[in-house]
Amino acid sequence: MFLPVVLCALFSFAPKACSQSATGTLQVSARIAPTGGRPEPVRQFTFYILTMSYEEIQKQVAAEFPMVDREQFIADLKITPQLKAWMKKHDVIDLVSPDVDKLISSDDVMDIPEFFDAYLRSNSGGVTKGLPVPKYRESDRQANPARYEKQRQEYLAALKKFIETNPGTISGMELELGSVNPKYMWDKAQQVRNQKVAQLAPDLAQNKYLATKADTDLDGHFGVSGLPVGNYWVSSLGMYATSGDRRIAWDVPVRIEAGQVTQADLSNLNGKDMAATRP
Repeated sequence: MFLPVVLCALFSFAPKACSQSATGTLQVSARIAPTGGRPEPVRQFTFYILTMSYEEIQKQVAAEFPMVDREQFIADLKITPQLKAWMKKHDVIDLVSPDVDKLISSDDVMDIPEFFDAYLRSNSGGVTKGLPVPKYRESDRQANPARYEKQRQEYLAALKKFIETNPGTISGMELELGSVNPKYMWDKAQQVRNQKVAQLAPDLAQNKYLATKADTDLDGHFGVSGLPVGNYWVSSLGMYATSGDRRIAWDVPVRIEAGQVTQADLSNLNGKDMAATRP
């Protein structure tokens, strides 16, 4: 496999022929078809020829900035230990997402202060008929603690029985959990991390894995000659070209062979629609 290199070293009078035999040419055509429209050339757009997939480069950077650990995130929240334990048990971050109320039992309502308060807010004000009303008064907490505690326990027992008899009253209470919902903080933590990866990955790609780069012409074409034999990726480094409602980015593998022209046709089919992947 080293014979061409040896021959080039021995017969230095023919460097041009040796150079041509050890390299190849890449011809690229890039076109995007908007929804319901005809394909259009991707004009004057910069493409990067990489020696590693941009997706793998992103993974390298992401490994240096790991995702926020869910367990630790929940442990650091300023909520009751009971709610933390419930969130970990049910693997729930968004407390106001649809169907969360289906995970909440009558015991959860009674045992988790945030759920207890949310249930009462959801069912108070005459919204739910038959809802038990507490008879104890805060003034008795100090003046008559025994009566206060007796009436409080009676109220809690009556409320639990009411919830068990009327499980439908739990439905919708998740809408009252907005004040303790950590979803925004979780999303923010992920966003900060993802932005860091998005900022650093293009730099790593160009500094360590860039073979060359080129701009498309007005017909959406470009060519690169003199590429050493090997595997490459035609990449937009996460940036996208637009056509109508389409936002397409590419990371397409190509193989360069000695003395041959490799044709790469970029389109919607081998690109990633960034508009469709936005949250």
